[in-house]
Amino acid sequence: MFSKQTYISRRNALKQKVGSGLVLLLGNLETGMNYRDNVYPFRQDSSFLYYFGLDVASLHALIDIDNDREMIFGDELTIDDIVWTGPKEALAEKAGKAGVSEVKPLAALSGFLRDAMSRKQQVHYLPPYRAEHTLQLQEWLACSPAQVSEQVSVKLIKAVVSMRSYKSSEEIVEIEKAVDTSVDMHLEFMQATRPGMTEKEVAAKLQSMAIARNGDIAYPVILTVNGEILHTHARDLPMQEGQMALCDAGAETAMHYCGDLTRTIPMGRQFTTVQKEMYEIVLYAQKSAIEACKPGILFRDVHALASLKLLEGLQSVGIIKGDPAEALSHDVHTLFFQCGLGHMMGLDVHDMENLGEQYVGYTDDLRKGTTFGWKSLRLGRALEAGFVITVEPGLYLIPTLIDRWKAENKLSQFIDYNRLEQFRNFTGIRIEDNLLITESGNRTLGKELVKETSEVEALRG
Repeated sequence: MFSKQTYISRRNALKQKVGSGLVLLLGNLETGMNYRDNVYPFRQDSSFLYYFGLDVASLHALIDIDNDREMIFGDELTIDDIVWTGPKEALAEKAGKAGVSEVKPLAALSGFLRDAMSRKQQVHYLPPYRAEHTLQLQEWLACSPAQVSEQVSVKLIKAVVSMRSYKSSEEIVEIEKAVDTSVDMHLEFMQATRPGMTEKEVAAKLQSMAIARNGDIAYPVILTVNGEILHTHARDLPMQEGQMALCDAGAETAMHYCGDLTRTIPMGRQFTTVQKEMYEIVLYAQKSAIEACKPGILFRDVHALASLKLLEGLQSVGIIKGDPAEALSHDVHTLFFQCGLGHMMGLDVHDMENLGEQYVGYTDDLRKGTTFGWKSLRLGRALEAGFVITVEPGLYLIPTLIDRWKAENKLSQFIDYNRLEQFRNFTGIRIEDNLLITESGNRTLGKELVKETSEVEALRG
């Protein structure tokens, strides 16, 4: 946990922003995988962690703004529990570390909510992303599933986003710990991966490194020789000489702050000529995008810049014809770059994603795109000092998508489909780093991780 004062200050700021009513922050429960007592690894809700810091299952919190009360609801361990878990710190002591003095039994929460509603006191809560939370809210608030969604507090969402978007110095320290571990995981991937090893074999090594640093992976490791499939997790698939392997992996610290890096390597000692050409296109796009990231710049425009550089590179290898800028205006880049350039990162690897991309990555005056490619851009708003973001351009040659566009002769004034056919089995490349936006520009977080072709090949030697 951070200091007690950190959580007190955060809650005070939240109360000022919301203004009145009750703020209900739901903690997560332990959930059985295949029967009740064999549970998935526990992960606390990130907003609950942000305001209360208690990484303990089966807790909820209420902030009664009108009556200036802050309460944790949860149950102390029984002797039956202690037989299995051993003695644990009392819940009241844990709550005290977050600056909360009122601790109530879990069963008492429903009564507090009923009393508040009888007084017409507004109950603010965030969008639930777990089914058990939706069911619990139905019971507590006496409403239907549809009403649970309709009654989500936009005011609370905007208040939380306005705080969690700006990372404090102590948060940056935690994020850099996560990124440093992620760098070491990728160095292991780049140095140790050899033809004949399976994707799962390598991914398992990386996860064990994250666990050994007193954390875990921030998301399931994406490790694949099919880099054109955006989120392919590791399989029992032997990797072969001549292929490329893409690894998108990030660590999470014990305090649950994240890293998120991607590198692409040749399975042999060197890239082939074509692999190197395509890799350099992606690397130049990434460098151009990183250079452009500074306060006041719309990230949507940085995405467009990276897309333009990808098209210019594809023109140099004969796939794109005509004016790349005009091709961009017709969304030609979406044949090769279907996803967004990056996203916010912090306590969640896609930070605050459950709160709604329109609130997190956009503003009331800037709406998220709805067309293919643009609808996948999670972050479009103007960058500000204190934001932590990813920058991760890629080239993805997806045969099914190529075939569909080619069958329609779609945008053929910009695409040489005969030349593109020679690349249909190329797969994909992504290069990703994590940035802190500063007052004057940005800095890359964590230890340096090589990405020049010569540096990558040196590690493959």
